[in-house]
Amino acid sequence: MPASPALPSRTSSRPVVGIIADRIELHGHPAHAVLHGYVRAVSEIARALPVLLPASVEALDRDALLATLDGILLTGSPSNVAAQCYGAPALPAATRQDRHRDAAVLELLPALIDGGLPVLGICRGLQELNVLHGGTLERAVHEQPGRLDHREGDHGRPIQHWYDDSHPIRVVPGGRLEALASAGELPVNSLHHQGIERLGAGLRIEAVAPDGLVEAFSLAAVPQFTLAVQWHPEMRIDDSALAQAIFRAFGDACRVRQTARCQPA
Repeated sequence: MPASPALPSRTSSRPVVGIIADRIELHGHPAHAVLHGYVRAVSEIARALPVLLPASVEALDRDALLATLDGILLTGSPSNVAAQCYGAPALPAATRQDRHRDAAVLELLPALIDGGLPVLGICRGLQELNVLHGGTLERAVHEQPGRLDHREGDHGRPIQHWYDDSHPIRVVPGGRLEALASAGELPVNSLHHQGIERLGAGLRIEAVAPDGLVEAFSLAAVPQFTLAVQWHPEMRIDDSALAQAIFRAFGDACRVRQTARCQPA
């Protein structure tokens, strides 16, 4: 009698990464959207299964997310975190905002972090994590004395060139980012006008720009992988060793979480 085929282990599948969506309007309808660069980076470099999370606090369930996710990616976005979320005067009316995403992230993320999920924040995601920990944001970094212009520049260029390296960052020794990229200076792209004004409590600086702006941090008090970066590694996975290292480390951490999640009770 032929032997039965071996059953796959409970962790033979890919870890599941939730990617937060933006609330947008599509053909006159409310919709949820994630740029493909994030999906591709999670799938191809982190080697995880990307699952899109709607920007709707009503549609998301904390316990279900903790039971099914192995990591969460907070994406960049054209929208800004509402200033009311960090106790500042309202942003100008013309500023693009996403209060649905603000509510979903800021309400649900603490439980996901406490539950041990690895977290990678990119651009707006870095700003959300800073606000979540009591930090504040500067709404127009380029208008501040001594600051660089961190915006993407000429929109007439092909979009891929918006993500060309723009300025160096100095990696802080002894941190999570140094373990991925070594200390010293590294080039990154820059596509933001908001930035960190006051760093939130419990956040460890991982990198700074030449003008002193915080470009990366981690959460000091949690054991799992956490990293937030102000630049966009998801758009440089084909040619940047740093971008690849970030998503590989995130994926490895998600596999650790998956193994623990799938252990029999």
